[in-house]
Amino acid sequence: MDNLERMKQLIKEIDKHNYNYYVIDSPTISDKEYDKLYYELVDLEKQTGVVLPYSPTLRVGGQVLEGFEKRQHKVQLYSLNKVRDYEDLRSWCNDMQDLAGGTDFAIEYKFDGLQMVIEYNNGIFVQATTRGNGIIGEDVSMQVKTIKSVPLKIDFNGRLIVQGECMMTNKNFALYNKSATEKLKNPRNAAAGAVRNLDPKETAKRKLDYFCYSILLCEGQKFDTQAQMHEFLVKNGFKTGDYFKICKNADQLIEQIKEVDKVKSKLDVQIDGMVIKINKVAPRDEIGYTAKFPKWAVAFKFEATEVSTMLEDVVWQVGRTGRVTPIAILQPVELAGATVSRATLNNIDDIKRKNLFKNARVFVRRSNEVIPEVMGLAEKFANSTTIETPKTCPVCNHKLVQKGPLLFCPNHFGCKAQVVDKLTHFASRNAMNIEGLSEKTIEAFYASLGIRELGDLYSLKKQDLLKLDKFQDKKAQNVINSLEKSKNPDLARFLYALGIEEVGYKTAKDLAKHFKTLEAIKSSSKEQLLEVEDIGEIIANNIVLYFQDKANLKEIDDLFAKGVKIEETPTQNQNQYLAGKTFVLTGTLSKPRKEVEEIIEKYGGKTSSSVSKKTDYVLAGEEAGSKLDKAKSLGVAIIDEKTLLDMIKNN
Repeated sequence: MDNLERMKQLIKEIDKHNYNYYVIDSPTISDKEYDKLYYELVDLEKQTGVVLPYSPTLRVGGQVLEGFEKRQHKVQLYSLNKVRDYEDLRSWCNDMQDLAGGTDFAIEYKFDGLQMVIEYNNGIFVQATTRGNGIIGEDVSMQVKTIKSVPLKIDFNGRLIVQGECMMTNKNFALYNKSATEKLKNPRNAAAGAVRNLDPKETAKRKLDYFCYSILLCEGQKFDTQAQMHEFLVKNGFKTGDYFKICKNADQLIEQIKEVDKVKSKLDVQIDGMVIKINKVAPRDEIGYTAKFPKWAVAFKFEATEVSTMLEDVVWQVGRTGRVTPIAILQPVELAGATVSRATLNNIDDIKRKNLFKNARVFVRRSNEVIPEVMGLAEKFANSTTIETPKTCPVCNHKLVQKGPLLFCPNHFGCKAQVVDKLTHFASRNAMNIEGLSEKTIEAFYASLGIRELGDLYSLKKQDLLKLDKFQDKKAQNVINSLEKSKNPDLARFLYALGIEEVGYKTAKDLAKHFKTLEAIKSSSKEQLLEVEDIGEIIANNIVLYFQDKANLKEIDDLFAKGVKIEETPTQNQNQYLAGKTFVLTGTLSKPRKEVEEIIEKYGGKTSSSVSKKTDYVLAGEEAGSKLDKAKSLGVAIIDEKTLLDMIKNN
């Protein structure tokens, strides 16, 4: 196939995906895959010097949907050109420095929502229009008026046209899905669907936000810089997000991009990159525009966290509580810096809700170290087949029990997968911390030594271990020593080691701190458990049910009979120098972060992962990032490790 034929093929494919994404809101490939096709076309056009008259590289947007009144934009809207890597960004910055006669740069989030233009006159909201094709959009004024972060009246009395993004925050998305009969797919689609709903009451239910980032027209007002525009938007009551910075050069921009990339998955809004503009306004007209982009602004896109690939099969995995979880076997695909071939499907209701099939193309999302998740169906084919729900355990063949959307194997002491997973968790570092007990070792215990219950571990003798492959005298003695050493856990470790569903190490610490003794926890009611910070209905129910199960109580009694004894929780108020104080840690510290958190908690303080007005101190180490900036903006006290130790010593 020659270059011209390939270009025609690419244009046809890109047009199909543009229609699916922009017109019918049903994308069939990910952004990363779309960009690959698009940039192949861009490169071929540069190589051949030919740009076909119907090429999508000449087009600003897609068709306008029917059902809303069409409006012509007063100011033409442009897309943003993308820089592909840091080298590309440096090159663009150098060009801008030359063309602008020296300039600094504004950098902001690249929001992943539904673009919206809003017009004001004499300080009053006039209308809101979707982006459409950049020249004509849809009038969605009644829908946008339901968004509480959109001001209906502003201080500026001239004519003003602003541009921004309608979005559903992650928090509101989760809250909506909690009670919705029909779950939403993702925050971006949720926002688009809400704004395009002909009933504004339905729009209001999704509690959208509007993040404003650009001034397209402002009669009678002159701006010298992007920073001044940003200040104007904030002053007039527009929500802009919590990130806007000015950088002097490419090095500073790259530093900021890297910092945001680290924390993007923890933000309450979906972003897919950063937008960079020259800060100076005056040179922009002279620098100019292409048919599609302003030359004085670019977007840097992060590595994709969502791609599409083939769902080839589904296997059912048995965990330590007996829960049987479906796992998708995927055609391997690169995602967020890793090759992904497996992803969670959550439960049988999730499979039905997402309308998933084997031998179908699906969307897969991954954020940092979180297990990849299948988000929904992208495309179904003639050979796609239904995912069947198993009737028996895939490991021990015992009949499964269904509780709501969840499947369980009730064969707790005879199902190898459950026993091995439970014992491995029990021996792990944050639990009983029994060194030398890897999953493979415990599998050998199960197969050769008949280990089935937690207490069985403490019945092991050195001569038992010497019967196993690869167990010499020293290794066997080390395991026996480690088992003996583990017999005096604190209450938090012991609770976590029991493997109660949804009770992580932090929750175990909170329970230990609140109730002080195992007996108090065992006898607590659901209402009493709900009094503990961060414990909700599901975890409270899990704890009550766990301690109502006679088999669990028998297993705990057996542990105590084998010599396990819980250390008493120290009485409070003796050395609670940091009581009532909340700390947020950021940057690189001299000690492991967990160790510093334990010091704070030992003296009565609390740690949190995010900075807010309720934060008392931000403990900042080397290369502290956005948390430090937020602390400064909120006026939160910033300390270092020495100051923390001084606070303890001085008390």
